Amino acid sequence: MELSDSGFDHTVLSEFRTRLLTGEAELLLVDTLLTQFRTRGLLTSRGNQRTDSTHVLAAIGALNRLECVGETMRHALNGLAVAAAAWLLAQSQAEWVARYGPRVDDYRLPESQADRRAYAELIGADGELLLTAISAATDLEWLRAVLAVQTLRQVWLQNDSWTETGQLAWREAENMQPADQFIS
Repeated sequence: MELSDSGFDHTVLSEFRTRLLTGEAELLLVDTLLTQFRTRGLLTSRGNQRTDSTHVLAAIGALNRLECVGETMRHALNGLAVAAAAWLLAQSQAEWVARYGPRVDDYRLPESQADRRAYAELIGADGELLLTAISAATDLEWLRAVLAVQTLRQVWLQNDSWTETGQLAWREAENMQPADQFIS
């Protein structure tokens, strides 16, 4: 029968569920369904299934961190566009419009770990370029007091570090500040 059939009463499903649970037959039902799915080729065995979620949590944390850095850069650029539009226009790079115009979200983030690291280092270099230009603007010292710039500086210190050769590098997870001191 169709669900819309006038002879069908919704209470039948709740009665069925009650009988199923009372008779402790839910495992029998699931096993029967799984057997039917296997015989029809809808389920296949692929080996052991992971039961822990640490790898998922680690991936989400890495994506969240990358998104936070990208959104912080976007926020700083938007704040400076309001506070000092002409100055920002002179400092901006042409690719910043495409990179920081739309929101940074998971759909645009690179999939491989190496590509994400390269993307993070690219954002880090852009932020460092912007922070250096702000520091060099001695006639516009008030730019350092813009809240979005202060947030950018703090997020950069938390996520980037300088190597022995003076290169800006993305911090490894083990070299991060404790979570209670970290903007994320």
